[in-house]
Amino acid sequence: MNDHLLERLKRLHPKVIDLALDRVQGLLAALDHPEQSLPPVVHIAGTNGKGSVLALLRAMAESAGLAVHVYTSPHLVHFAERIRLAGEIIADSQLLALLEECEAKNQSRPITFFEITTAAAFLAFARLPADLCLLETGLGGRFDATNVVRKPALTLLSPIALDHQAYLGDSLGAIAFEKAGILKAGVPCVCSYQEPEALAVILERAAAVQAPLYLEGRDWQIAPRANGLAFAFGHRQLALPLPSLLGDHQFGNAGLAAAAACLLALPAEPIGEGVASARWPARLQSLRKGPLVELLPKDWQLWLDGGHNPAAGHALARFISGSWQDQPLDLLVGMLNSKDSLGFLAPLRPLIRRLVLVDIPGEPNSLPAGPLAAAAAQMGFDAMAAIDLADGVRILSRQNGPARILICGSLYLAGAVLTENG
Repeated sequence: MNDHLLERLKRLHPKVIDLALDRVQGLLAALDHPEQSLPPVVHIAGTNGKGSVLALLRAMAESAGLAVHVYTSPHLVHFAERIRLAGEIIADSQLLALLEECEAKNQSRPITFFEITTAAAFLAFARLPADLCLLETGLGGRFDATNVVRKPALTLLSPIALDHQAYLGDSLGAIAFEKAGILKAGVPCVCSYQEPEALAVILERAAAVQAPLYLEGRDWQIAPRANGLAFAFGHRQLALPLPSLLGDHQFGNAGLAAAAACLLALPAEPIGEGVASARWPARLQSLRKGPLVELLPKDWQLWLDGGHNPAAGHALARFISGSWQDQPLDLLVGMLNSKDSLGFLAPLRPLIRRLVLVDIPGEPNSLPAGPLAAAAAQMGFDAMAAIDLADGVRILSRQNGPARILICGSLYLAGAVLTENG
C-alpha cells in the first residue's frame, strides 16, 4: 500500500476525528452515490465486541455459501485489512486506485481520513456483487461516516460502555444516544444486553423511529450448556458449539451474531459452523512463534488482546479467573492517552504477578510508560516501565516460570506486536 497517499489523505482535515456527515455525503454524491448500490447491509455499533460480532456473522454467512463484504476498523498491521471483498482482503493495487479516485473527486476539500476511506470502501462494495455487506461504525454511530446508508437490512448494537467520552459524551446515556443513531425506520435492530441507562435511551430511539427491537433476555437468549451454548430466538432453538473466540464475553457476541443470522434466514448448520470457526486477531490470541515468542524460556506462553477500556478489563478478569489460574500471569501493557488506563487495569490487579508498561511504538498519542507505571504502583501493582516490547518480554521472563505473559491495552499496541512478531 502507498503510505505516501495515506499520509496525504490524513492531511485533508486538521482533525483525526470530526463527527459529521456532510463531508462524506458530499463526496459520495460526487461519486454517484455508491452507498445506494450496496448489497443488503448489516450495520453494527457499540463499545465492545463489534469486530468479534462481525467476524462471527461473516463466518456464519460464508458457511452458508454467501459472498460477504466487510468493513471494519482500525486495522492491525496493513490498512487493507479494513476492507474485505467477497471474503478476500482487498488488493493493494485496487485499494490504491479507489483512494486516488476518491481523492480526485474530493478536490482537496476538507474531509477526515476515515470519511474518505469509508467512501473508497463503499465504491469497492458497490462495484463487486455480493450477498451481504457488514459495516462496523468507526466511532459512535449517529455521525459516523458509515451511517449514510439509509436503509440497511439490519442494525446491531453490541454492549455499550464508557469509552471515547471526549467525542460521545461523559455518561452511558449520552454514549448510547450516539450509538443508537444507527437505528432506522422499519429496520430491525438486534441488541445485546445493555445497562439500564443505555437501554432506556435505545428503547426511546427505537420507538421514535419505529424500528423493531430484539433485545437479549427478552427476545433472544444465549447461555452456556454442556460443551456448548444454548441459543433461543422466537421459535428457533439452536445447540451451538463453544465459540472459537475465547472468553465468556464471546458468548453474548455469538448470540448477537446468531440472532442476526436468524433474521437473515440462515440455516442452523452454518450458524453453528460460524461460531466454531470464526477468527479475529488480537482477541485473546495465542502467539506461538515469532521473535517475541523466541525470547521466552521453555514452557512460557505469550498472549495478545486488544482490550482497552474498563469493560474490557472486567471481561479479561473474568476469563483469567476462570481459565488461567494454573500458572502465574504477567501483563505487558501500552495504552493511548485518551483511555481510562487505571479503570482498565483495576479489575486485573488481584490476578497478576507483575505489570510492565511500554509506549506504543510509532503512536504519538501513546500514554507515556513511566508515569503510567508510577500510577499503577500506587494502585498496588508491582509495576515498572520498559524500553520497548522486546525489553518488556525479557524483564517479565526473568521471573520464576513457567508463566503466561498477556500483552494488552490497545489495538494499536496489538498491531505493533503482530508487526514485530511477524
